[in-house]
Amino acid sequence: MEALDAGALPTGACVLVDSAPIIYMLEAHPKFAARFAPLFERHGEGEIALAVTTITIAEVLTGPLRAGEESLARRYRGVLEAWRVIEFTCDIAESAARLRCKYGLKLPDAIQLASALAINAHALVTHDRDFADVRGMRILG
Repeated sequence: MEALDAGALPTGACVLVDSAPIIYMLEAHPKFAARFAPLFERHGEGEIALAVTTITIAEVLTGPLRAGEESLARRYRGVLEAWRVIEFTCDIAESAARLRCKYGLKLPDAIQLASALAINAHALVTHDRDFADVRGMRILG
């Protein structure tokens, strides 16, 4: 699997990152971590900003908490809270409902897209194929 073309993102871009790419990187997934590494490298170099939703925080923390690894969950949360955290507001909820109707997305996916649109993100990075029909937001994955 080839690496994500993070070089196509302009310097200073804000990118909303879905749960799966973060989990792949944090857990060093043998197949998918390398695909998303360029995105996190550009962020580490200060070239782009990363944003996450509170939905993503819940999804990322589930694995360590399920395994009873409280300290790991705290470390993951610390990483995620260092990025821009997008709260789930009534406006984002209404936008997500509209996007669900328009594209047939699952609720968590619609919330991710609505959040990316709400902050005028340059792109939404995901590993979810359900975004194939989405227009009006650059989807990288």
